[in-house]
Amino acid sequence: MSAATALAPFRTRSFRFLWPADLLTAWAMEMKTLILGWYVLVETGSVVLLTLFGSLMYVGTLVSPVVGMLGDRLGLGRVLATLRVTYACMAGVILVFAFIGKLHPTVVLCVAALARVVRPSDIGMRSALISSTLPAQHLVAALGISRTTQDSARICGALVGAGFMAAFGMTPAYLVIAGMYLLAAWMTFRAAVGTPDSSATPAPAAASPQRPSPWSEVREGLVHVWRTPLLRAAMSLAALVNLTAFPLTMGLMPYTAKEVFHLDQRGLGWLVASFACGALIGSLALSAWGRRLPQARVMLVACFMWYLCLAGFVWSATVPAAMVMLLLAGMAQSLSMVSLSIILLRTTEERFRGRIMGVRMLAIYTLPLGLMAAGALIPVVGYQPTGLVYVVIGLVLTLAIGAAWRNELLPRGALANAA
Repeated sequence: MSAATALAPFRTRSFRFLWPADLLTAWAMEMKTLILGWYVLVETGSVVLLTLFGSLMYVGTLVSPVVGMLGDRLGLGRVLATLRVTYACMAGVILVFAFIGKLHPTVVLCVAALARVVRPSDIGMRSALISSTLPAQHLVAALGISRTTQDSARICGALVGAGFMAAFGMTPAYLVIAGMYLLAAWMTFRAAVGTPDSSATPAPAAASPQRPSPWSEVREGLVHVWRTPLLRAAMSLAALVNLTAFPLTMGLMPYTAKEVFHLDQRGLGWLVASFACGALIGSLALSAWGRRLPQARVMLVACFMWYLCLAGFVWSATVPAAMVMLLLAGMAQSLSMVSLSIILLRTTEERFRGRIMGVRMLAIYTLPLGLMAAGALIPVVGYQPTGLVYVVIGLVLTLAIGAAWRNELLPRGALANAA
């Protein structure tokens, strides 16, 4: 596939605004997560509180189906822009407390809980918005390019955030973060203007039959997933990796850097960036060649390889070895998770896309469960045994998912593997 074809999504006006808005949002979020996670660990010295902070970042997964329903009813672009205004407001709260010298881990945990009520819905909403505003032939390339915003954020956002915090302190760092959120919100509003969903409003009662209630529409989306074997398989895999894979490279990374490898903030940034660099490579590869690949097979094989790379990371004896394993794990993770999103959006009716991506975000709720379990296990059995348990569970259940839904995931002619 040529570079021109890979970049074809930028021919659409909404994508030209949405991609930089996503980039700013992802960078700000990565900087914030790294800065506050390090702050909580240093101020409290507790891995349990660190995992609690990481878990609070995903409490909003419970309301993701509702946010998806609002996107289907009111317009995906409008809802996404409103979410990003909320992030800016929450960043402003941290900025004020840091400026007046009253910042405390309790404040950080409370604000994190409030902000993360809406945060998990962001990824699902933007994926649904992309699928509703771009031509179908550009969907694979667009999702691959969209994923680069997250991957580049984990590379540059992690390094910039750690370096900025170490050099200038909390207040200047959060001033930059709040400004990035505000600019992202403005660009998202611009992306929403003129898109097919931007004029979506509830139909007048006199013009059409009474519309189902919001809760009925949420239930309809959940039932649609349950009754569709392919969607059920994809959601099961999403729940699994959030339970057993993501905790090792997200919420626990500050602990790994500080307590296992004895690194400072900059060392933490390099570990995070290694994983993200691999993910960026995977995203770019999918944006260029993804249309030629059987997505369900790629999803399963890459997921299996992801767990093997995580095993190598957990048992790495040196920082360079850990960085190499993180690079490979990031590539496998990106190939698996972007393929999963492509399957969901390709095989879902347009009227369900907001709700289906909301349910996809609901699967992230297993991540805080995995984090909290790891926080309880590590002080008792140690970091490496805990990591090995997570990897073994992940490998076994990935094979089980492939076997249980083999008719939907494995045949070359299956809908999920269609070119």
